[in-house]
Amino acid sequence: MFHFNEISLVVLIPLLVGIITQLTKFVLFSFKHGLKWQYLMTHGHMPSAHSAFAISVLMTTAYVDGVNSGSFVVAMALGFLILDDALRLRMYLGDQGRYLNMLVKNLMEEALIDKKDFPRLKERIGHHKSEVAVGLLYGALLTYGFLLWLK
Repeated sequence: MFHFNEISLVVLIPLLVGIITQLTKFVLFSFKHGLKWQYLMTHGHMPSAHSAFAISVLMTTAYVDGVNSGSFVVAMALGFLILDDALRLRMYLGDQGRYLNMLVKNLMEEALIDKKDFPRLKERIGHHKSEVAVGLLYGALLTYGFLLWLK
């Protein structure tokens, strides 16, 4: 069995959890929309790789340093920032993309602008609450499994 030091656990496990979650998202997305390799690093959708990564960092930090450590508090604060970004901030970006796409479409219909000058913006950047919840659960289960396996 491999021997990992405590620092490598806090780096390796969340990295693996993030990669596995992103690959899972790609497979699920491909079943729904067809295989397109550009979707491998897509934002949004089910499950949230950001959420899985954040919970994995939190859990491995708790495992290595304990919940009373300063590093756990930092991991928790960063986790909240990541979840806020996934749920709220990137949803605003998606809303702005949708509104700008509507504006460009209306201006094109009135022949005021040329479509080639205005590429379509991505409208689905953030996550729905269910995608974040599944990402948290998926990340927690993967992290727990890795911790048990490496113990």
